[in-house]
Amino acid sequence: MRRHLPTWLYKVFPFDLRGDCSVPPARDGIRISCIINFYGRLDLLSGILHSLAQQHYDRERFEVVLVEDRNGTDGGRQLAEHFKDELQIVYLPLDKNFGRMGYSRNYGLSRSRGEIVLFLDDDTVILQQDFLAVLDDRFGRDAGPDAVVPHGHASFALIRGHYDFHDPYFMTSRCTAYRRDVLAELGGFMAHFVGQEDVECVVRFLMAGKRSENVSELNYFHPPLLVPNFRKPKSVGHSFYCLKSKYPLPIWLIVILNCSRHAPLYLLPMRRCREMGRFGIGFFTGVFVSLFKKEGFQYN
Repeated sequence: MRRHLPTWLYKVFPFDLRGDCSVPPARDGIRISCIINFYGRLDLLSGILHSLAQQHYDRERFEVVLVEDRNGTDGGRQLAEHFKDELQIVYLPLDKNFGRMGYSRNYGLSRSRGEIVLFLDDDTVILQQDFLAVLDDRFGRDAGPDAVVPHGHASFALIRGHYDFHDPYFMTSRCTAYRRDVLAELGGFMAHFVGQEDVECVVRFLMAGKRSENVSELNYFHPPLLVPNFRKPKSVGHSFYCLKSKYPLPIWLIVILNCSRHAPLYLLPMRRCREMGRFGIGFFTGVFVSLFKKEGFQYN
C-alpha cells in the first residue's frame, strides 16, 4: 500500500516532481559520496568522521562532503583539515539561505561526485567497519534498488533504556543512500524547507515509482525523535504549507493530514507518544497559521 498509493495518486493528479537542485553526473571515479550537513556540535561530527575513516573500503572510491551552515566556523574548518590525511574531505561553508536544510542538502549534493549518495546526520553513529562495502554491494546487484535504508537503532538507549524507541527503517537523511541518477531525476530537495526536507523528497520518490530496500545487515544509531518545543515543528509545517502552489490540492491535503496524524498521541503518557504528538500539533499549527499570513512568513 505504501508504494502503490503514491504512484496511483500521481497518475490521477500529475505534477512536476522535480526539486530545486541541478545534480551533475558522477565523476573522478568516486563510487560513494557521504554528505553531512552540520553547524557546531563538532564532538558529534568527529565521531562519524572517525567511523568513516575506519571503513574497510578503498579511500580513493569515496568522499566525505561536509556542509557547514552560516558560512562555516574556524572549528569546522580545522576538523575537516584534521581528517584530510585519512579521508577525501570536501569542506563547504554554506553561502546563503542559512537554516534552510533543503538548500543545504542541495548545496552538498550539487558538489558531490559519487555514483551513490549517502546522506548522514552529524549525530548518526556507525559502528560497522564494512558499512560502505556492504552498501556498495547492495547497489551493485542486478535489479538493485533506487535507495537503500539501513536498520536504525536509538542511540540514547545505549545509556538509558527508556529512550529505546526509534523507527527502524525511517527513510530520511539521518542515514539513507540513493542512486545518483535517481536524485538527478527528482531534482534533489525543495530548497525552502527548514526541516523534514528529506520526508518531502521521499514523497516525490514514491510518486515517481522508485523502489527502496530495507537492509538489516546495515546498522546505525541515531537519537530518537525528541521535540522540546513547538518552534521547529511549526517551521516545518510552514515549509509544507508552501508546497500548496506545487502539489495538486488533493495530494497536498493528504500530505498535510499524514504529517499531522500523530497529534492526538500527545494525550497519552508514553514518552514516544508525547514526542510524536508534540510534533504533530506543532506541524498542524504551522500550516494553519500560514493560511492567514502573508507570503514569505517564517518562524524564526
